[in-house]
Amino acid sequence: MALLHITNSRTLKCSLDAAKRGFYRAANSIFGKVGRIPSEEVALHLVKYKCVPILRYGVEVLNMNKSQLNSLEFMANRFMMKLFNTNNMQIIEFCCEQFNFILPSRQIANRRDKFIKSDSQRTNFLTFIDMSILLLRNLCTI
Repeated sequence: MALLHITNSRTLKCSLDAAKRGFYRAANSIFGKVGRIPSEEVALHLVKYKCVPILRYGVEVLNMNKSQLNSLEFMANRFMMKLFNTNNMQIIEFCCEQFNFILPSRQIANRRDKFIKSDSQRTNFLTFIDMSILLLRNLCTI
């Protein structure tokens, strides 16, 4: 199943609906299997390492607009509201901070920055290799 779908638009735009469905399916599966028995810390850990990667898969290479990022924020906040049984955003923010849960939009921004940095390092390394090969060729022809 493809998690990113290209939509009809003037610019390259992808729909995250399938990724969000996958996240909800995985999170509800975890809740269905373990119920309310484990602590919030255990449930959050499972979601953090089993469900959030479904959202992040491949999106760091996309230029996501503000509404797409807000959609991911909303989804993560709603999940946290369900987990901690509250509608108070201050409590949700406090819980995210205490459990070291980084919202998907922030994770995506961090991963995108890391991708761009590694890509520029790769480009610099390849440029160095190309220059070395040219230098060797010139030395061999002399």
